[in-house]
Amino acid sequence: MKYVIAVIQPDRVDQVLAKLEEKEVHLVTVTNVVGRGRQKGVSEVYRGHVEAGSLLRKVKLEIAVNDEFVGKTIDAVMEGASTGNVGDGKIFVLDLEQCIRVRTGETGNVAIG
Repeated sequence: MKYVIAVIQPDRVDQVLAKLEEKEVHLVTVTNVVGRGRQKGVSEVYRGHVEAGSLLRKVKLEIAVNDEFVGKTIDAVMEGASTGNVGDGKIFVLDLEQCIRVRTGETGNVAIG
């Protein structure tokens, strides 16, 4: 089991979610976040508003998947989020020690779905 965390541009969320759906990855948590990377100090225009360069709006996707879905998940995020510009985002893949479905008490691969 793996825990995939992707930090992407806000305007690419719908494209990434569509690509994940195509690859049969359905369980996603989406959070609005702020942060900075290599584009620090660079002003960007977001929905017609100039954002100061210190912290930029991003979206964090958290996706728990069984091992056979890791490649599909990474491919979906890459396909949906990539524009070729600085600030497209990052993907982190972590080992997931345990998953428990609260309703049934199922654990492990079965609990992820």
